[in-house]
Amino acid sequence: MINRTIPLVAVALLALSACNNSKSPEVVTSVSSDPQADAIANRAPVELPPAMKAEVTFRCKDNSLAYVTFFQGDKQAMVKSEKTGPTTVLKADEAGKPLVAEGYSLTGNPKNITLTRPGKGTLTCRA
Repeated sequence: MINRTIPLVAVALLALSACNNSKSPEVVTSVSSDPQADAIANRAPVELPPAMKAEVTFRCKDNSLAYVTFFQGDKQAMVKSEKTGPTTVLKADEAGKPLVAEGYSLTGNPKNITLTRPGKGTLTCRA
C-alpha cells in the first residue's frame, strides 16, 4: 500500500509544478483622499500642559503643612492640605501674578510662599 502512494504523490507534485506561476502578485493601492484632511489642516494649534518644575512640602506659621506642585511658566500650581488629600489647581493669567482659585491665593517660589486658604487666612510657609 505504501509503495503505491509514493508514486501517486510524486505525480501530483509534478503536475502542480507545471502550473504557470510567472504572474507577479497583484498590488493593491489606495488613491482616495483623506476625508479628514481639511479638518486636520484647519485645526487650532495644540498647547501642551506645562511640565512640573518642583514638588515641595511647606511648613506654615500655624504649624500646618501645604503640599505644592509648581509648573514651568509660573502660571499654574497645585495645592493640597494633606499628602493624599484633594488637589486644588491654582492659575494665573501671567507669570509673576498671584496664582488663584476659589478661596485660594498663592505667591512665592519653591522655597517660600504666602498661601491663603479658605478658613485658614493668609499664612507664610517655608520649605
